[in-house]
Amino acid sequence: QVQLVESGGGLVQPGGSLRLSCAASGSIFRIYVMGWYRQAPGKERELVGVITSGGNTNYADSVKGRFTISRDNAKNTVHLQMNSLKAEDTADYYCTADIANIGAPWKPVKYWGQGTQVTVSS
Repeated sequence: QVQLVESGGGLVQPGGSLRLSCAASGSIFRIYVMGWYRQAPGKERELVGVITSGGNTNYADSVKGRFTISRDNAKNTVHLQMNSLKAEDTADYYCTADIANIGAPWKPVKYWGQGTQVTVSS
């Protein structure tokens, strides 16, 4: 069994910063791509950005230059540093990871965290 647990959400003023973290635990053989999605009220879930195990990143155009994804492979964690936050960044943020379990190391599975709420408002 594998779990992803997020932390760091909350209320922040426009222009402020927030850092989200996500820790993977359980019967992990290997973690491949990790990333973040978000879902705003009344909208579909959208990709924020991803990071490979080698540290290569890719971001949605809406967050480029403001958000940074990093990971610590030794700790099985991924972080999302969000700067210059805007009201339109308000959403539930979800961590994802493609993980191969110890019991089936040849078959990576995409896991999701439970989500953490980010509200950008004055």
